[in-house]
Amino acid sequence: MSVLPMAPSSTSAPAVPCAASADGWRPACTLADLVAGSGVVALVDGRQVALFYLPDQPEQQLHALSNKDPRSGANVIGRGMLGHLGGELVVASPMYKQHFRLRDGQCVEDADQVLRVWPARLQGDEVRVLLD
Repeated sequence: MSVLPMAPSSTSAPAVPCAASADGWRPACTLADLVAGSGVVALVDGRQVALFYLPDQPEQQLHALSNKDPRSGANVIGRGMLGHLGGELVVASPMYKQHFRLRDGQCVEDADQVLRVWPARLQGDEVRVLLD
């Protein structure tokens, strides 16, 4: 497990590896690695997971989606811009600007495009993702 730097100016150090819990939750990074209102990418069991931290949201503050843009094949979703579209929280892919809903990964513009979504939670200062 490690946090992948998103920009040359990133000062985040990789999180210390930890074992998966008995219930399948895998460590992704620490709370200090997250950027409020933005995305970071963590390598969890060999998968690039885009993590979006929205501390001002009353219901779900942490979202984990596949970092791979289904249209371009590039690992860029964690660099996407967050916003609201049609009453939904979305991330816009940096490549072709299509919008994906954070709650289920569905592309707003193209029903054939969808991102994998995993449950994510904070456990103390550790961010954990439930991979299948």
